Amino acid sequence: MYAVFKRELFSFLNSLMAYITIGVFLLACALLLWFFPDTSILDYGYAELGSFFGLVPFLFMFLVPAITMRSFAEERKEGTYVLLATSPLTDLQLIAAKYLACVVLLLFALIPTSVYYYSIYQLGLPKGNIDSGAVIGSYLGLFLLGNAFTAIGIFASSITKNQVIAFAVAVFLCFFSFSGFDSASKLFEFQFLEGLLVNLGINEHYQSISRGVLDTRDLVYFITFVALFLGLSKLAIGGRKW
Repeated sequence: MYAVFKRELFSFLNSLMAYITIGVFLLACALLLWFFPDTSILDYGYAELGSFFGLVPFLFMFLVPAITMRSFAEERKEGTYVLLATSPLTDLQLIAAKYLACVVLLLFALIPTSVYYYSIYQLGLPKGNIDSGAVIGSYLGLFLLGNAFTAIGIFASSITKNQVIAFAVAVFLCFFSFSGFDSASKLFEFQFLEGLLVNLGINEHYQSISRGVLDTRDLVYFITFVALFLGLSKLAIGGRKW
């Protein structure tokens, strides 16, 4: 499993596409956070990163599928999956190795954004006038959100050998799981059904963690969400004759 994980991670790091994807993500974050007047922290005037943590989930909807789209789709297209299938690994171990490699790459994309926290910390009046606990909670929420989107991306890649289709399916599922349930809840007048749909969506749990409150219900939700889509990925690759 470690060999597959290392192979997958280094294939990403040796790919120009990975650096372009992460570079575009970081550039978009920088432009939205510091230069565009509607979202600029400098124009907002408060020492907080709320706008950053509000924007990144929507950038993740494109970044994560771009990272995960090649996981199984490329293996199928190149015909190399047969080599993996004959290795002494179960389907779940193979999926977990690819999943963890994508999560590590996602962490590589997130780590440079910590400079934003340092910048706001220095620019605050007085210096250090920023809620560090809320920032830590928001980063944890982003990491869990990235894990959930990665599981979706792995599933999307497991059902097709076309990377473009895998990307499109993953983007749609990420958007629906984050915002779709909130929108659907507004269609119903029953308060119970509305609350149920909101709780099924990722956004509600992401916002809860971003407030700096670590609730076990939110952790259980993300763990269950990831397990569900990795389980669906197992069904997808296990039910096919590669």
